[in-house]
Amino acid sequence: MSRTVLRAGLALLGVLHLSWGVAATTAPRWFFDTFPGFGQRWTAAYPPYNEHLMVDVGAAFATLGLLLLVAAVLADRRVTVVVLLGVMLFSGLHLAFHAARRGELAGSSFSLSLISLVAGVLAPAALLILAGRTGGLAGRTGGERRS
Repeated sequence: MSRTVLRAGLALLGVLHLSWGVAATTAPRWFFDTFPGFGQRWTAAYPPYNEHLMVDVGAAFATLGLLLLVAAVLADRRVTVVVLLGVMLFSGLHLAFHAARRGELAGSSFSLSLISLVAGVLAPAALLILAGRTGGLAGRTGGERRS
């Protein structure tokens, strides 16, 4: 059960990151103007628009998404841990930036953006804990050596 939850969590995070990455790389202006949708415009609250920056951010999201999906498919503990640590680093730095700078966000929009960014750190952290407890994942422990 835990293994299934872990793989599903990796896949869900992977699809989310990949979808953001594809959108930002293929339609950077649209992504800037509309992300995350639902009447919110969080990215546009940090002007000015910069196509190069949006495409680079999209590349980062797409890369993380692909790595998360690979971790879900391979179900290797070492791969999973490395990928989740990378996602947590990116997400933690992203959260730190936005927690210190409101841009043009105010009120509930700023609060919702921070809540989503905190979730972006907590979700991979929870999966990392689950990966540590899941005996069903393949992968060597620290003391084993390759032959």
